[in-house]
Amino acid sequence: MKWEGERESDNVEDRRGAGGFGGFGGGLPGLGIGGRGIGIGTVVVALLAGWIFGINPLTLLGILGGGGAPTSQVSAPPSGPPADDPQSRFVRTVLASTEDVWSGVFQAGGTQYQPPRLVLFRGGTPTACGTGQTAMGPFYCPGDQRVYLDMEFFDTMRQRLGAPGDFAQAYVIAHEVGHHVQQLLGISEKVESARRAAGRQQGNALSVKLELQADCFAGLWGHHSQQAKQWLEQGDIEEALNAASQIGDDTLQRRSQGAVVPESFTHGSSAQRVQWFKRGFQSGRVNDCNTFEAAG
Repeated sequence: MKWEGERESDNVEDRRGAGGFGGFGGGLPGLGIGGRGIGIGTVVVALLAGWIFGINPLTLLGILGGGGAPTSQVSAPPSGPPADDPQSRFVRTVLASTEDVWSGVFQAGGTQYQPPRLVLFRGGTPTACGTGQTAMGPFYCPGDQRVYLDMEFFDTMRQRLGAPGDFAQAYVIAHEVGHHVQQLLGISEKVESARRAAGRQQGNALSVKLELQADCFAGLWGHHSQQAKQWLEQGDIEEALNAASQIGDDTLQRRSQGAVVPESFTHGSSAQRVQWFKRGFQSGRVNDCNTFEAAG
């Protein structure tokens, strides 16, 4: 992925020098919409936290089941990245590309895109959805319209999940921005309302559809960014598809517990995640990402 030299976004807040999250109250954001965090890595918490991070999975499963009330956001003093920090520059470049793509998509639809801010942190940080932690993986908080990312998750992807590559990392960022798009379009609010009225299994099914749509939106971004920049190299698409496959619910469950429980899925199977990313990438159209009316 030839990203060097492209525009970098100013909508990045670097808290990596803020000294952790000691003293901030609140629980972890749970898996959901509304005031809670929506994240590509939340399923990693429930299934792999004990294996990777040494965290009690019972505590985390309680949070993912709805525990941990959101708290109001506490401002953390931003700090700039170290000089010539390639990781920060990469994130800023990908975020800038999502801004360009979605601004064009929204403009074509007669509206104006409002980009999210992306917060880089290390260890933990306060958010409007509660205290974000490294073990949660990247997530989007609708309460403050921010994407939160501890870049150690990229190390986890490469070393533990078998999903290396810069375009795999770009897919993760674009997926979280996809949740922001859902928030702007009012999709998240409608899904959360439906989830509150549904049973657990139906609620999980709605979460799957929301996550798969974010995968499709990530593919849509890939489509338009490639048209504009021609920055993808041989193997980049395969990196993103591999990442989508490695973080499918069935693959993660099989790794962590040796069995697959489809009714507990919250993000979709590996095949579904690959399918919807490919659909967005091939089409580049928002209407083709309607996972809620798709069969299955």
